[in-house]
Amino acid sequence: MTSLTLAAAEEIIGAAHQRAREIGKAVSVAVVDAGGFPIAIRRPDGARPLTPDIARAKAYTAAVMQRPGPMLRKWQESQPVFFAQLSQLPGAALPIMAAEGSVTVKKDGEIIGGLGVAGGTADEDQRIAEEVLKELGYELEFAAWGVTGSGGRD
Repeated sequence: MTSLTLAAAEEIIGAAHQRAREIGKAVSVAVVDAGGFPIAIRRPDGARPLTPDIARAKAYTAAVMQRPGPMLRKWQESQPVFFAQLSQLPGAALPIMAAEGSVTVKKDGEIIGGLGVAGGTADEDQRIAEEVLKELGYELEFAAWGVTGSGGRD
């Protein structure tokens, strides 16, 4: 069983902050384990105050729902009441946010955590998250809901 270590989380965060600086953005980045528990969260100088909480909720969603936020959006749009109720469950630590910048961390076919990026535009947050995970050797392919095997985003 692979686990997401503090060193790996710090590497992801460092790479995400570097990528964000390259495009002139200050983004907060959160990395959580497979259960949605925080490993590391960083808000750099210049990032808006609420962005660490948003990044954490995005990371949490990607980990516990086991799919990146953009993949979850169609499901959320088709069943908004269900998604609203997910955040009210007794075990839910944070709101479920099917949004860009919410990417599941997967290595060797195993979901090991979630990454949340907040502070850029939706597209920038997503691009930063995906580029960093790809660069660091994590997997970005996920089967569509109800379909076995691998597949891309729906």
